[in-house]
Amino acid sequence: MKDEESGNRLGSYLRARRELVTPAQAGLPPGGNRRVPGLRREEVALLAGISPDYYLRLERGRDKNPSPQVLESLARVLRLDDVERTYLLGLAAARPRAPRRKRPEHVPARVHELLAHLQIPAFVEGRAFDVLASNPMAVALSPRLRPGQNRLRSLLLDPEEQAFHQDWTKATADFVAALRTTIGDDTDNPRFVELVGELALSSQRFRTLWARHDVRSLDGGTTTLHHPVVGELRLHRDKLAIDDVILVVYYPDKDSDSDEKLRLLAALSHTESAGAAHDEPANTPRPETP
Repeated sequence: MKDEESGNRLGSYLRARRELVTPAQAGLPPGGNRRVPGLRREEVALLAGISPDYYLRLERGRDKNPSPQVLESLARVLRLDDVERTYLLGLAAARPRAPRRKRPEHVPARVHELLAHLQIPAFVEGRAFDVLASNPMAVALSPRLRPGQNRLRSLLLDPEEQAFHQDWTKATADFVAALRTTIGDDTDNPRFVELVGELALSSQRFRTLWARHDVRSLDGGTTTLHHPVVGELRLHRDKLAIDDVILVVYYPDKDSDSDEKLRLLAALSHTESAGAAHDEPANTPRPETP
């Protein structure tokens, strides 16, 4: 988290976002010799109605307390959506905090009971996309949904997970943007620091996306997955907050082709589980015959 460590997260975000806005999008002529892919600093200042010197101070971290009116103007010029605008306002409002110890995330007992009763793929994830608990259908859908796995790490580094997603490019962009949104001003959280550091070293795709400073919520939606046994699945995804963790469920349209395939997957999973249990040696000693 180089930009977070520098203490200039607001300036880093402004710089990354202006580089993504083209002159044409801002209503400016393209111009000739441009050294930056997006807007120049003075162009952002002009369009936002502030002085170039003041905007330069914002990007360089010399002024960390812009007014809400200035931030709203910058959000408009940088074409930020509601999630990105809220994130920008939060960066300006953030204050330094004492470092916190790494605290394990806890899955309530009632959620384990709920997972056991659900007949659709369901699992519990933490704030950094760590899989904390899952039911057999989730593991049948993807072995990367076993507890102890990290969804973002799998998505970026595991070839099987990459092939699992029909649109891997969009999935990675969504996940990385959602991670940055989740982190917010919690940049000293040991788990976030550990995960971002690991992925920054091991994934060029992550480094590219992280540098964009995209922020996005990753809640409900519909995705298409390629299962190696039952084939293509079109599933809806919903996320439900329970205490400090998130319950994630995947489900198809009723009586759809994906619904039939998911039932087949459940049957295959049950058969494999029964076969594995049958093959295991009995642990209970037999009574001795007199």
